[in-house]
Amino acid sequence: MRITQRAVTLTSLQGLNRNLDAIGKMQQQLTSGKLVSRPSDSPTAANAAMRTRNDQAANAQYARNITDGRSRLDATDSTLNTMLSQVRKVRDLTVHAGNTAALPDSAREAIAVEMDQLRESLLSLANTSMQGRPLFGGIASATAAYTDAGVYQGRGGGAGEQVLRRVSDTETIRVDITGAEAFGDPALGEDLFAVVATTAAAVRAGDGAQIDDRLAALDGVLEGMRTAVADVGARAKRIEGAGSLTADQALTLTDRLKSVEDIDLAKTIMELEMQKTGYQAALAATAKAIQPSLVEFLR
Repeated sequence: MRITQRAVTLTSLQGLNRNLDAIGKMQQQLTSGKLVSRPSDSPTAANAAMRTRNDQAANAQYARNITDGRSRLDATDSTLNTMLSQVRKVRDLTVHAGNTAALPDSAREAIAVEMDQLRESLLSLANTSMQGRPLFGGIASATAAYTDAGVYQGRGGGAGEQVLRRVSDTETIRVDITGAEAFGDPALGEDLFAVVATTAAAVRAGDGAQIDDRLAALDGVLEGMRTAVADVGARAKRIEGAGSLTADQALTLTDRLKSVEDIDLAKTIMELEMQKTGYQAALAATAKAIQPSLVEFLR
């Protein structure tokens, strides 16, 4: 088979163009820092990168949920502990008022007035809100968990009526506690605010037996609040652990995406230099293989 000069020239030029394309691709990779800039570069790698980005988006949303849930639980814990301190103060005053024989009417009235003030403070704390929603109101649409009179207007706590935050593909954590759970359910008996109000009334009356009864009721309320604090603390610990896992997952996904998309800088530079050397050699070989014709020489 006869090989013409034209065939040799075309074949040589095609080879040179392939070398130039390879050099251009490597230079583009060095400029962008990416191994895959478009799906045609590597359909498999592009698909893996898209899946990893979806995982990153989901993980970022979990991180936001965790931050929100942690803030809510921290605020709830802080409020409950402040209220516990005030209820203990009410209990101390009740114990002091129990010594009715040694207290004049004016002293009992002063104790009762202080209890009334503590009750107002407790109601204010129970109506603490976050982002416009009461911490202890559950899923109710009311702007406050309790009215000024101490009537509970929240709702929730049961199955399907809890404030939840999804922290992973498989886990959700409850981030609320209702006033009925923390301070007593008025539908089942006296809650914290009713107990404090009746305790103040018993102190004013100077009824020792009634004061003892109210002291027992206060102890029951205190125990319920301690249980609520322990419950909130346990969930805060869970969400903290979920936050650590989410942060680790974010690093893992970043590394995975880099392994799919990002170039190995040292390797790419070395390959580019090798490609340039090969191109220079091909140019030299082509120049020797394709000698100018007489017409081209005469030009």
